Amino acid sequence: MLLNLSNHPSALWSDKQKTAAEKDFKFIADLHFPEIDPDADELEIDKLAEEYLNIVLKKFKNLTDENNAVHLMGEHTFVFNLVTLLLKNNITCIASTTIRKSKIIEGKKLTEFKFVKFREYSL
Repeated sequence: MLLNLSNHPSALWSDKQKTAAEKDFKFIADLHFPEIDPDADELEIDKLAEEYLNIVLKKFKNLTDENNAVHLMGEHTFVFNLVTLLLKNNITCIASTTIRKSKIIEGKKLTEFKFVKFREYSL
């Protein structure tokens, strides 16, 4: 299973991204990315990362397929802390890589992201 922990539900992923995920992990489950208070201090981020570690461990606990991972994209300090904890627990973590195309239309910036591949986090 690929557990998608991001602000981008897998239902909105491109066909290319869904196909890549299903090829490697069979199916995708979404886990809502937490709202991170910009005023949160490091201890709050640490606590939140620990909470999400426990959520992920429970979700993976009874899975028989050994090819499981967490797709983790979002607020940088939370992601760093959670990836560190997950890797210490031998849970594979991946990020999606994209090509970013930006245009200015009528004074507003429009950005489009095109999925390229998944990349594994490593320490």
